[in-house]
Amino acid sequence: MEYSHRYPAYPTQEVAAELKYHIDVHRQAYNYTLYEYENVDAEDIGSAYKHHYRLPDWKDQFPLFSDINSKALQRTVTRFYQNLNGLSEQKQDGRKVGKLKWKSPREFQSMTYSQSGFELKNTSGRHATLWLSKIGDIKIRYYREIPDTASIKEVTIKKETTGEWFVSFGLETEDTDLPEKPDVDSLDASNSVGVDLGILNYIHTSDGMTVDWLDLEDEYERLRREQRRLSRKQEGSNNWEKQRREVAKVKRHIRRKVLDYQHKLSTWLVREYDAVFVEDLDVKGMLEQSPNARNKQDAAWRQFITLLEYKADLYGCHVKQVEARGTTKECASCGVETANPIWVREHSCPACGFEADRDANASMNVLQRGFSELGLGWPEETPVETALPTDTISVSAKRVVETGSLGA
Repeated sequence: MEYSHRYPAYPTQEVAAELKYHIDVHRQAYNYTLYEYENVDAEDIGSAYKHHYRLPDWKDQFPLFSDINSKALQRTVTRFYQNLNGLSEQKQDGRKVGKLKWKSPREFQSMTYSQSGFELKNTSGRHATLWLSKIGDIKIRYYREIPDTASIKEVTIKKETTGEWFVSFGLETEDTDLPEKPDVDSLDASNSVGVDLGILNYIHTSDGMTVDWLDLEDEYERLRREQRRLSRKQEGSNNWEKQRREVAKVKRHIRRKVLDYQHKLSTWLVREYDAVFVEDLDVKGMLEQSPNARNKQDAAWRQFITLLEYKADLYGCHVKQVEARGTTKECASCGVETANPIWVREHSCPACGFEADRDANASMNVLQRGFSELGLGWPEETPVETALPTDTISVSAKRVVETGSLGA
């Protein structure tokens, strides 16, 4: 299993200047990869592996490429082809995509050391030291230990728009070191949950739990103030740059608050249940079509689903995405579809008379589809009316953030 840990970094002024230089050389290497991809005979390129063979010629022609670590240089070439594959996958999904463009200094603010050229030292305290080839030592705040069972495969150092530095360690753990997931045949409605990603609530679970949206109104009001101040500065001036960082700090605070909320909520789900089923949403399409796009962006549902999936392996839980289409229209009891406007919050089936909260009905459909995805039948002796809770327990977002879990 692959995952990552991220830490704040505190390079000295001398090392920070060296980092900026190295990152800019990597940016030029990325742009030159793009140039060769578009202009060199396809037999000599076309994949990262083939392109790596051209790097010695680069160093002869452009000596600055010899100033950086060779493994890191290969990783930058690979980064270009990963971005290229990402565009290709989006195109196969039917999305309109453009083509890769040259990166400006502001757009390229990170570099990655892969396999070698780095060493993590002095990890006994709250701070540690990261050594990077051709750069030197960088102090990091080591607030979370890297497990002994994990090996460091790569190291990425990045300068954020706020001016702060962060280091991410790409870790790999053998599957044998992970907790074993419960046997699929042991799953039932009591130890599994369907999760509807809602509109009135952030999530609604099939066992009657709702969690409120995170209140970010104060943060967005502050962001609007700082953006107005930025608009009154002359672009490119020292005051403009100072205010731009203030705007970036507010945006970072919002991102961190959402991520913290999602970490705590996703951890609770994978620890509480043996199986979690969630809708496979077309988040990009929803943002493009909905007038309530900002709230859906705050929800960061794709990020939430990604957290659920990677934590499933860490905590021994099954997490499965299911088809989202029709979960709110289809009756969880008899399967008859009833189309209701979005403002109608109660599901009432004209065929069988089953009534429930609209999101509760959707979450139960997610649960049933999840069982079907795993090849399990829905138990006939457990009618959906008894599986759905008669009462809904509402949990505020503030409680999730303050306590760290819904069970505290």
